[in-house]
Amino acid sequence: MTVTAPSAFADSTPSPAATAKAPTGDGAKSICKREPKTEKRIERALNRLGGGADTLGSVARMQQREDNAKKEGHTAIATYLDHKLTYRKGLVTTLQQRQKDLKDVASWCAANNNGTK
Repeated sequence: MTVTAPSAFADSTPSPAATAKAPTGDGAKSICKREPKTEKRIERALNRLGGGADTLGSVARMQQREDNAKKEGHTAIATYLDHKLTYRKGLVTTLQQRQKDLKDVASWCAANNNGTK
C-alpha cells in the first residue's frame, strides 16, 4: 500500500498578490531622494579608477599588471588583463556620462520640489 502526501504545489494559479502592477509614474521622487548618494558613489568610483598604480581597482594598476604579464611572457594572462583593462576604461567613460546626467537630474529635482511636483 502506497501513501502519498498532498502536494503543496497542487494549486498552480498565481495569487493576486504575486502579480506585479505596472508602474504609474517615473519614480522621480525616489530618484531625487537617492541623487546625493548616487553622486557620492559615482565620485568614489571615478576616484578609484583614476588612482595610481598603487590603488586597488584603478586603470593604472590594471595597466601595470598587464605590462608585467607581457614582460613575463604570460600571453594568456596578458590577454585576459587587457580585456579587463578595456572594460575599466569604458567604465570611466560611462561613469563620467552618468555624472553629467546626474547633475541635470539634481537641477531638475531642485526646480520640481524633489519630484513631488
